[in-house]
Amino acid sequence: MLNSSLQLTSPRMQVPVLETERLLLRGYRPDDLLEFAAMSADPDFYRYLGGQPISREEAWRRILTQQGHWALMGFGFWAVEEKSTTRFIGSVGFADFNRDIKPCISGVPEIGWALAPRVHGQGYATEAVRAALAWGNRHFQSNETVCIIDSDNLPSLRVAEKFGYQETARTTYKEQPIVVFTRQREADALG
Repeated sequence: MLNSSLQLTSPRMQVPVLETERLLLRGYRPDDLLEFAAMSADPDFYRYLGGQPISREEAWRRILTQQGHWALMGFGFWAVEEKSTTRFIGSVGFADFNRDIKPCISGVPEIGWALAPRVHGQGYATEAVRAALAWGNRHFQSNETVCIIDSDNLPSLRVAEKFGYQETARTTYKEQPIVVFTRQREADALG
């Protein structure tokens, strides 16, 4: 439970809300922590995201990081809410994490998506990525976006392929092998 005395009365930066047929992409809320922390502790979730669970404290830091990313950069990750249940089911969005990675991808919008294992296989990742890319096409000056994916994460590799991401490098990040993908807006069919 968050200490309500820590909450400010001043207005917060407004994260744009995107709506799809089945999903609501919105800014994070403090009450997302419970679902986010549970999702982040599920081995089926973190298997391709560093291979280690994260603590509730780290989950909270990541929520705060995303809100800060919107405030500093004008873009970030959305919390993904399933409309039929109003439950938090994951994250999708763009970042520039200044990753220590070769080839360097800093300065290029990096898209990412991660959904709770309980909703895998329902097409939610495709739906959320489509909405995020449409938003990015309207707001980024860059014609290029990138993503990094574990080479064993076949479902995410399929999503990237649907949207025209092409493999540009195989490298390591935090001592784990990853694949770097690049997408040009001109090749955009939005899956």
